[in-house]
Amino acid sequence: MDIADLRVALFSGNYNYVRDGANQALNRLVDFLLRQGAAVRVYAPVVSQPAFPPTGDLIGVPAVPIPFRSEYRFPLGLSAKNKTDLERFSPTVMHLASPDPTAHAALGWAEARHLPVLASVHTRFETYPRYYGMGFAEPWLESILKRFYNRCDALVAPSESMAEVLREQGMSSDIEIWSRGVDREIFDPRHRDLEWRRSLGIADDDVVVGFLGRLVMEKGLDVFADTVARLRSQGAPHKVLVIGKGPAHDWFAERVPGAIFAGMLTGGDLGRAVASMDMLLNPSVTETFGNVTLEAMASGLPVVAARATGSTSLVVDGETGRLVEPGDSAAFAEVIATYIRDAALRHKHGAAGELRSLTYSWDAINGSVAELYLRLAERKALVSAAPRQRPSAAHNTTAQRSG
Repeated sequence: MDIADLRVALFSGNYNYVRDGANQALNRLVDFLLRQGAAVRVYAPVVSQPAFPPTGDLIGVPAVPIPFRSEYRFPLGLSAKNKTDLERFSPTVMHLASPDPTAHAALGWAEARHLPVLASVHTRFETYPRYYGMGFAEPWLESILKRFYNRCDALVAPSESMAEVLREQGMSSDIEIWSRGVDREIFDPRHRDLEWRRSLGIADDDVVVGFLGRLVMEKGLDVFADTVARLRSQGAPHKVLVIGKGPAHDWFAERVPGAIFAGMLTGGDLGRAVASMDMLLNPSVTETFGNVTLEAMASGLPVVAARATGSTSLVVDGETGRLVEPGDSAAFAEVIATYIRDAALRHKHGAAGELRSLTYSWDAINGSVAELYLRLAERKALVSAAPRQRPSAAHNTTAQRSG
């Protein structure tokens, strides 16, 4: 069996209706599989105006808008039409990318047919409640995730630091790494554009502290805002450039007065904006990899990040940026103030980050996932083909006596 023999049914809670690092990785994976001759069918919520066209065949699943976060959809399971489509597609392996009701239904469907199931972990869902005043729900949510992931044949995590967390939580005994790549055509220091900066009111000698990502509280917006407030109180000269959009935009704009909001950017516009920063501040602790961190590194920026999953596998502290204890805005401000004062250090760490980013190739990374599909399929086939042992006579006698 090789990659061209694979028939992959992929389930995602968000494949293309809101752009994020996770679904861009999934779309790249599907593109790779299709180029290798594999068949792929994607099952996910669909909307009338998605953020970008889907890669491959996308089949809609039942879903409703999430209260207070209506840009997202909550999958409700598999419809009869979905199940008929699955039967017709006849997958050889199932890939579950979010632990939602549709993925639970797909897992049960696969178990009934003895199909191998791979789950990929894209974010630390169990940490989300703490950002909305519901930290008490974390242990409950973690136990649900544990039951779900232990029913799967294997997990993939985007970084070794995230894989270690999953092992400590007892999520699976078979965890491998599905890292992330970076598009060097888009993210490159050569795309730095002083004229573009000037158009935003940023002088050539201004030091720009950047934020890149969805404007949602779980990205550490509170820590970012507190850090910037400390920089202002210390008189450390800087400008803040925010790339992204989301429901917390107004809250963030109020907390970071004077920040320049460039909105949601893609492609070459995004690459230009990132390269035109002077450093990236990423205080999030919910990342499992940190696509924005890798993109900033590829753009020649030093990265100041929380010492948390994802970032600890990318940022080499004191070499390509700095790692700071999560939530410590005073420490974040101290590190950033050092970069503001020392242009030579910024350039040195940025150049080291770019060099480190060169090791992340999308095709090689996605090829490892395809190899894992094959391993799981072959292992499942061997288990299914193995003859079942009949209990021995002695065992039967013992069982009868014990009954």
